[in-house]
Parts: sequence; C-alpha cells; structure tokens
Amino acid sequence: MFQLQRFAGEAGGWKVFDSSGGFRLPDGPVLSPDASVIRLERWQALSPEQRRGFPPLCPDLVVELASPSDQGPRGNSALRRKLTTYQANGAQLGWLLLPEEQLVEIWPAHGERQRLEGACELDGGDGLPGLRLNLAEIWQA
Repeated sequence: MFQLQRFAGEAGGWKVFDSSGGFRLPDGPVLSPDASVIRLERWQALSPEQRRGFPPLCPDLVVELASPSDQGPRGNSALRRKLTTYQANGAQLGWLLLPEEQLVEIWPAHGERQRLEGACELDGGDGLPGLRLNLAEIWQA
C-alpha cells in the first residue's frame, strides 16, 4: 500500500485506496480489493455523494494479496473470480500476489493473464507509467 501511495504522490493524477475502500462495479457487484488505484480525473468526475460509500466505478489497477486464509484451491479461486470480475468491468490491470509461492498473476485489460514466479518487481506498464512495486518487501512480510 505504501508503495502505491508513494507512486501516486510522486506521479500525481492518481488516487489510492486500501482494503477498506469498496466499489460498486458497473455490472452490479460491490467488491473491495486489497489495494487499488484510480485516475484522479475519474474520481473527480464523481459527485460528492457518489464518492461516499461505494463509488460507482471500477479501479484502473486492482491488487489482491493472498493471505494464509486464502491458501488452497478455494481461496485462490475466489481471488481469481474477483479479478475476472474487475477485468470484465474495465480494470486496466490486476495483480494477484501469492506470497507463499512468491508468484504473481498479472491480469491485463485485454489478453491472457501471465504468471511470474520469483519476480522481484512489477511495473505498471503503459497504463500506469512510473509505477514500480518492489515485491521483496511483500514476500518478506
């Protein structure tokens, strides 16, 4: 979370949410990613009333971090279903972080998801230029 906040502060133009922030997605469900990033212009386009509670939009970046309680096929499947839902609702990028395996699944807006084993860093690509996530900090936590 700190790394995302640092990115947003340095780059400007982004709003970061932690796991207490939830979103009412365009196709109806309300979901709360572990962390998310939204372009500031999209956030500011919402009315003050829409910004309270669960804003009606899908984040640009969603991050799901598997915890020990998520381990196993059921837990990881539930996280993948969430990422599929975010992707279907317009997320530009999704990251599923699996610390126990030191594995990352990258969910792009279009195309197939990718699996990275033993990665040390992730970057936001064209959609979130300048974003770098140091995975060593997460793997050690």
